[in-house]
Amino acid sequence: MIYFDSAATTLQKPAAVKRAVCRALDQMTSPGRGGHRASMLAAETAYRCREAAAELFHVENPAHIVFTHNATHGLNMAIKSTIRRGDRVVISSFEHNSVVRPLLAIGAVVAVARCEPFAQTAAVRAFEVQLLPETKLVVCNHVSNVFGSILPVERIAALCQERGIPFLLDASQSAGVLEIDATALGADFIAMPGHKGLYGPQGTGILICKEPPEHTLIEGGTGSSSLRFDMPDDLPDRLEAGTHNMLGISGLLEGLRFVKKRGVEEILYQERKLLHRLVQGLQNSSGAKTYVARSPLVQTGVLSFALDGIDCEAAAEALGAIDVAVRAGLHCSPLAHTSAGTLGTGTVRVSFSAFNTGKEVDRFLQLLGRIAKQLRNDI
Repeated sequence: MIYFDSAATTLQKPAAVKRAVCRALDQMTSPGRGGHRASMLAAETAYRCREAAAELFHVENPAHIVFTHNATHGLNMAIKSTIRRGDRVVISSFEHNSVVRPLLAIGAVVAVARCEPFAQTAAVRAFEVQLLPETKLVVCNHVSNVFGSILPVERIAALCQERGIPFLLDASQSAGVLEIDATALGADFIAMPGHKGLYGPQGTGILICKEPPEHTLIEGGTGSSSLRFDMPDDLPDRLEAGTHNMLGISGLLEGLRFVKKRGVEEILYQERKLLHRLVQGLQNSSGAKTYVARSPLVQTGVLSFALDGIDCEAAAEALGAIDVAVRAGLHCSPLAHTSAGTLGTGTVRVSFSAFNTGKEVDRFLQLLGRIAKQLRNDI
């Protein structure tokens, strides 16, 4: 298989991730649920995972690393601990439905800081205009899951700090690909999945919290403070009700170690090399429109493109039939497509990981050319 859908889930994992999952299944129960060896090993592994994440993302206290089921879970935690009906929230024009839907479900007043993909200066200006005194929260996507465009989150976070507005960063597409310094950024929350750029198993994620939130998303057992009928005050227990996914956490620890060893800068460099190779090939092909930045510094290894006269879903389906994995359609982000004028058509999205190669890109271009010719002949 040629797997170019890592913006959804990285399929190829480091071998150590699989070994860790199997070890956890055989040897671990749940942290904080006993003084026996199986529970103590789970507690030790969970803490090591928090430490590894804290080191990678420059978080001073590992207790502020909260385990979640995925980025959507973390985003809901952050949003619903902060926002109430009628509150004004400002978001970027690239937000995923995992941000938009919970905000609308709450009944928040949502203002969009609109700009085109890759327009960093325009993005900052758009946020400046929208940051009114009554704004209760700003949510910003670090990297668009549709276009790979990098938003200037450091400048946006600074605007929020100047105005005393809480800031939530969606790092779903940047964790493990871009350097994230949680302390320097000063974000109140940073949500990320474990199964994308961190190379962990599905069903894992992290929410970095600056402080324990007042409100909780779910309540239940924590293995601590059992005499209390409300949730503990301290992190991570305040936000980690119920049994931990130790298979996932064990695998995530090895994914974090892989990213640390390989280096975020090296992973980004490799993905950008593959992107450049792909863009050159597509632009040399007739009928391919690529959504690419003028400067490579504002785009990661994610590319959307369209083939003239060919439905994006039909192209992806044809590729899938010959074991080539891409993503097509609106990618759960209609706002992003609106910003680029592709809402009516969608795009084909290619997204790389540290395990992809230049030979795969070359083969993909050959297969895509053949499929495009076939689909045009069928019209």
